[in-house]
Amino acid sequence: MLVSPTFSLSASDFDAIWLTLKLASLTTFLLLCLGMPVAWWLAHTRSWWKTFIEAMITLPLVLPPSVLGFYLLITLSPNGWLGGLWRDLSGNTLAFSFTGLVIGSMIYSVPFVVQPLQNAFEALGKRPLEVAASLRATPLDCFFTVVLPMCKRGLLTAITMSFAHTVGEFGVVLMIGGNISGKTQVISIAIYDHVERLEYGQAHLLSLLMLVFSFAVLLSVFLINRRWQVRV
Repeated sequence: MLVSPTFSLSASDFDAIWLTLKLASLTTFLLLCLGMPVAWWLAHTRSWWKTFIEAMITLPLVLPPSVLGFYLLITLSPNGWLGGLWRDLSGNTLAFSFTGLVIGSMIYSVPFVVQPLQNAFEALGKRPLEVAASLRATPLDCFFTVVLPMCKRGLLTAITMSFAHTVGEFGVVLMIGGNISGKTQVISIAIYDHVERLEYGQAHLLSLLMLVFSFAVLLSVFLINRRWQVRV
């Protein structure tokens, strides 16, 4: 007897959706806070270390997620240096926790924040900064009132791509977070879990949400870039 697929989401699916949005939002915010200074330094430094840092930042783009996830799991485990230090300070573990997911997601999505910002800062040049300095603007005031408004396309691209990339993570979050419903189970893992249990109706719905979301993100980025080019 064939059982028709159930096209409805369970409570755990909604938990996975909420957890994914929470993870993507927090990861994007933290990456902006940490990645913006790094991108600014890379855009203006002439240090030999620039090439090394750029290679390290770009590494998650070419490294298989399972490899990155494996080494993160070793690092974040109670026997790892970071996981052990965290356990001694807080009494909790980083592996198979939401905090561990945030750390892994930041490392996995860092190029999607740093690279667009670095390109925007390099394209800006030094002339606007020199003009602002001649008007006695402080470096901090110059950055927030001149640099960021003029680099808003790169900023919006970084925010959008980082958020979307974090939403679509699978290999890294599975390695370091496992599949704990309500704690570490994000949308991509929930889809995999439904398929394993032959629950294709729920898998279809979640996959459709991901498909529509991913297309909307890419469309938004292309529209932003096209609108900016028309204005220029």
